[in-house]
Amino acid sequence: MQQPADPKPHWLDHPANVKRLYRGFLVVLALTVLAELLVHLHPHFEVDALFGFNAWFGFLACLAMIVVAKGLALVLKRPDTYYDDKNDE
Repeated sequence: MQQPADPKPHWLDHPANVKRLYRGFLVVLALTVLAELLVHLHPHFEVDALFGFNAWFGFLACLAMIVVAKGLALVLKRPDTYYDDKNDE
């Protein structure tokens, strides 16, 4: 049995709300990087002492995961008809 469609749209269906949410996330991220100016860091390596190291390290790690996943997809990808029954011919 199907549920009737809700006539009231979700708040994320409005592009203006999505844009506000995106901008809010960017502000919070910028504030967390700027908060590094107020905190005394204890770096273990010299690269750890660079301003915003954790932010750009996290960004580069995420970018590397995406590139590796795309590469794996090229190697592991199967054709759309891979699971079709070959005896149907």
